Amino acid sequence: MTNPSRRPDAAPPPDHAAVRAREALSRKWSYLLSSVIVVALSRDELDAELGGQLGVLCAALHSEPFDPAPFEEVGERLVALGYVNEPGLRRTVDVLGKGLLALEEFQEIEHFPVRVVGGLGALAAGFSLARGRSILDQQESMQRSLLKAARDAQWDQRQSEAKFAGIAISSTNGILIVGLDGRIVWANEAIGEIIGRRPEPGVRLMELIAPNSVVAFREMMEKVLAERDEFEREPIQLLRGEDDLAKVTLTASLLRDGDDKPSHVLVVADDATELALLQGELRRQSLHDVLTGLPNRQFFTTHLETVLRRADPEFGVTLFHLDLDAFGLVCNSLGGRVGEKLLQHVARRLRALMSHEQAMVARFDGDEFGIVVENTETTPDIATIMTAINADLAEPIFVDEHGLAVSVSAGVVHRPSPDVEPTELLRMADLALRQAKKDQRGQWELFHSNQDTERRRDHALAVVMPGAWEQGDIGVCYQPVRVLATGELAGVEAVLHWDLSDRCAELADQTGLILPMGEWLIRIATGQAQWWRQRGELDAQFGVRLTRHQATDADLVSRVSKVLEETGMPHDRLTLCMPVGVLGVADAAENLNTLADTGIRIALEDFGLGPRDLAWLSELPIVSVCVPKDLVHRQDPRSIALVSAVHELGVNICVDGIETAEQAKWWTEAGADLAIGAHFGSPEAAGDLLKNL
Repeated sequence: MTNPSRRPDAAPPPDHAAVRAREALSRKWSYLLSSVIVVALSRDELDAELGGQLGVLCAALHSEPFDPAPFEEVGERLVALGYVNEPGLRRTVDVLGKGLLALEEFQEIEHFPVRVVGGLGALAAGFSLARGRSILDQQESMQRSLLKAARDAQWDQRQSEAKFAGIAISSTNGILIVGLDGRIVWANEAIGEIIGRRPEPGVRLMELIAPNSVVAFREMMEKVLAERDEFEREPIQLLRGEDDLAKVTLTASLLRDGDDKPSHVLVVADDATELALLQGELRRQSLHDVLTGLPNRQFFTTHLETVLRRADPEFGVTLFHLDLDAFGLVCNSLGGRVGEKLLQHVARRLRALMSHEQAMVARFDGDEFGIVVENTETTPDIATIMTAINADLAEPIFVDEHGLAVSVSAGVVHRPSPDVEPTELLRMADLALRQAKKDQRGQWELFHSNQDTERRRDHALAVVMPGAWEQGDIGVCYQPVRVLATGELAGVEAVLHWDLSDRCAELADQTGLILPMGEWLIRIATGQAQWWRQRGELDAQFGVRLTRHQATDADLVSRVSKVLEETGMPHDRLTLCMPVGVLGVADAAENLNTLADTGIRIALEDFGLGPRDLAWLSELPIVSVCVPKDLVHRQDPRSIALVSAVHELGVNICVDGIETAEQAKWWTEAGADLAIGAHFGSPEAAGDLLKNL
């Protein structure tokens, strides 16, 4: 077993308050656990042991990415302590389930409750597996003890008889002493439980053997009497009543008298039926989620491989990757126990909803579930299935007097190739899920192979982008911002430029490279603006668009302030444009207000002219909004009425992506103020921009 005291590298060093809180929790765990278990440790030793294990669990919860393996190892470690039985496991899960979520270090981030739930499931699984192995080891040890005790015993000595009898009576294995003539001399009670009756002395052992095992039994006994090996072992079927059989493993060993002559045969019957049930239960636990009883990801992945091979060529299979919306909010506000009950409810409802289809429902990690449907002619379409799931889960249930209802988002892969690997299929569904959850909830997204090709290409470009930037392949270009009504220059926008992609900023945002690169873009742009201004060549408003990652960066204000101080750019000559979609994030709104207080002009990008978008204009210091390209190209007459609403709030409107004179004319008549796009000038290097103004 892996060293249970290891700590993942990602674990942050706890402060003194966190250490004291952990110590209090570990002492509580030790006190409550010691009331239901017996271990060969003093109270202080148990306190120290559980304190170390709690440190392992806390470190695992902090680690990125989260790995529940340390929880499973702690479950195994509990078994290794000694007689830690099922009440001990229940006491452990109860204490840690409440205690971990009560620690201040796990209350600020919404994914901690989900990690605690998954971790405790892994702990229980590790405990069950180790407990099962322990039982099997004990049985094997008992069997060897019996054989050794029997071989060493002298049957004419009362002390040896008592020793053997004590072992044989307490054993769960059937034990028989058989004479060399094949008749039973003595049998313990356990053999009676195996075959339904305790055989009387004098009965021939052969009479207990099922007809289909007679040949194997005779060969085994011949080998024992011929003393070929120390003992012989053979799977045998015994008669149990008139019409039933018991599957056992018989182990036979020759016994000798005081003169070292063969006297009897010791036969030990290990009930293979009971062992098979135990092994089957351990296997079931390793393939099923402890909390919900659903198959786990491992079982689901194996099942995927099977259903892909046997799927109907015409209808195929459909894979759903579901994620509960706002589950972290439930756990953070109402506690992990409520979250667990909610997961159990969702599992029951999903299983009931899919009961009319040939489908498997599984629980993945945290609040994620998987469904694979083997489609038939009567299988509903994807939209119908998703509507039914969300409609059913929208019905409130009461958990600890709290009425709860949830929705799910889903990534769907429909009729994949039967040759696709299960892991690849799960990756496809996960990509579609992430797309479905982008800026919305309760939605589903179908996986498209062409989109996946684009994503892979984008990911490849994002990976090599740092090297391209270092080598100077990524630069800064400038495009004019024009007054729609007159065509005169209103300002200049600085953008990142890379020959390999026209979405340079978006790719950098995916990897986090945008933070240093974005700061570099502002430095280059403001430095160029100051150069033009000092030479009297151009004095205009300069704009830079911020990505989602930049807008929520806690260091955004300090980054911008440092750059403006270095370049000497006046604050009121810089316009920073934020995505409207991030304004619900506290850090973004705080950054916006702070930057505006320093004199920097703030604009909003992807402004959809909707009611929520308009509300931001009355709440925040916005000077301009930029209408996205899709809305610009659509030229929806309903937008005209909203333009005046924006103007009434003292904000001007810039339209992005004007490519034709017709588009420019339409938006001029609609009342828009500024425009960007190929019709007014594409992004160019600094020198070329001045030539073409």
